[in-house]
Amino acid sequence: MSKKIAMIFAGQGSQAVGMGQDFYNNSEIAKEMFEKAGERIGVDFKELIFEENEKLAQTAYTQPAILLVQMIAYKLFSEACPQTKAELFLGHSLGEFSALCASGAIDYVDAVELVHNRGAFMQSACDSIEAGMMAIVGLDDASVEKVCADAQADGKKVWPANYNQDGQLVVAGMKADLASLEQTFKDAGAKRALLLNMSVASHCEILAPAQAPLEALMDKMVSDDFSAPVISNVTTQKYATKAEALTLLKDQLVKPVKYKQSIVAIAPDVDIAIEFGNGVTLKGLNRRIVKELKTLNISDMASLEKVKEEICS
Repeated sequence: MSKKIAMIFAGQGSQAVGMGQDFYNNSEIAKEMFEKAGERIGVDFKELIFEENEKLAQTAYTQPAILLVQMIAYKLFSEACPQTKAELFLGHSLGEFSALCASGAIDYVDAVELVHNRGAFMQSACDSIEAGMMAIVGLDDASVEKVCADAQADGKKVWPANYNQDGQLVVAGMKADLASLEQTFKDAGAKRALLLNMSVASHCEILAPAQAPLEALMDKMVSDDFSAPVISNVTTQKYATKAEALTLLKDQLVKPVKYKQSIVAIAPDVDIAIEFGNGVTLKGLNRRIVKELKTLNISDMASLEKVKEEICS
């Protein structure tokens, strides 16, 4: 009996200098994908990803770099195991665009351009303000939500942004407002309230100016050609049409990523998950969300071989 597989993709924060280099060094497919993606947005991805530089930390460059490496990992797996199909696709924040691409609803070169612009739209929305994000560790969701609601009632701009796992929720908003709440979160029981090194406030109302230009660009690039449904970060539900993708990915800019809830929702329907791209971010989260959901990862040629042996044989 064939396994039902969720193919999953991490978001911003999973990047690292040198990611994807093993693919590039050992695969003509990877070299070609680097070249075509670079030509589209005028970026030397080898320089961007393989060499120490400031751009890799800039949202407009981080996002296409992550997506490109993820799509190379996915392409190499698809070539190696053509009979293995996804039951569904799921991403965390930016990773939902990789999920959309893996589903077949957008070409990877178009997706590279799309998320390059998405990053620029997000940064532009935050350029004139001091926005940021804060990780809250060791506090339940309801308590974090209450602190945010009370702060909003006092005129502060803070919102829950990423539901990663029990006891780990990232909030977004104005940096000064976030900093002012550090002790409040700790008084409520948080073990840590840590401002993150980010200049954008993802998944909150601050990004509303980015919604219209993102939707307009998606409208030109996304199709109805889904090989399997994608799970929405916003609703935790499946979608498989262009119209739904445009609405849900536009909404994702200003609404929280419900990753934890999504994994709980899909766990009964899949036997195994495969994380594509650099690192094991989602593999670690999945282990703590639904420990019974086995998660494999493909981040280089060696891990690709391991997954091939387990899944394709």
